[in-house]
Amino acid sequence: MTDDLELLQFRYSHYNEKARWALDLKGLPHRRTSLLPGPHMPRVKKVTGQTSTPVLRMGERWIAGSAALIDALEQACPEPALYPADPAERTRAVELQDWLDRDLGPYIRRALFSVIVDEDDYICGMFGEGKPWAKRALYRATYPLAKGLIRKGNGVTSQAAIDEGFARTAEVFDQLAGMINAQGYLVGDRFSVADLTACALSAPAFDPPDCDMTRPRPMPQPMLDWLARWVDHPWGAHVLRIYRDHRPKSGRGAIAA
Repeated sequence: MTDDLELLQFRYSHYNEKARWALDLKGLPHRRTSLLPGPHMPRVKKVTGQTSTPVLRMGERWIAGSAALIDALEQACPEPALYPADPAERTRAVELQDWLDRDLGPYIRRALFSVIVDEDDYICGMFGEGKPWAKRALYRATYPLAKGLIRKGNGVTSQAAIDEGFARTAEVFDQLAGMINAQGYLVGDRFSVADLTACALSAPAFDPPDCDMTRPRPMPQPMLDWLARWVDHPWGAHVLRIYRDHRPKSGRGAIAA
């Protein structure tokens, strides 16, 4: 089942980074199809009944959502394991993944989009990377018309909602920094789905180098200000260490337009 894999993704999404990381860690050859936010919806809804990414095709089976995708990969390709062998540690790691998917992922995305949603050229170039010129030009031309839906879809609906996004992101970062154990992980003595989730979902704040989440250069000033906001947070050093030590280089999956 793992010899025919296709990942439908957004190029710079943190939830999609969870999926890419798991595929790369397990050394599974796969095709990556990068979609444009907005125009992606009919294609994704047709195969999954919903509109969120990542979506993984395993042969004839379609799996939506990063947590479900990782679970399917663990069953199909158990090594290297992302779930701890100890039952109590496994339960804890999966609980942390669920918490972070719910209480970090949406809020950091909301905060980030609040500062870059009006950077039309940058955001269209970021998501349109690798697309044919005509498709990129059309996406850039129509982006202002879709901006209201993009704001709503990412929770950027009011100043109170934006403030909540920043506050919740900072709160979770503080909690995570206090959870690092003596072995340097969130659960047990080895890298697990808890570390992968925490670091992938935190990546938009720390711009880890030489990976799929490294932001395109040059960056507009609001993006630089966003990164500067988090640069001294103690959780950031841990994220960068985990990326350095446990994030395989991508390249096994061919990025498809």
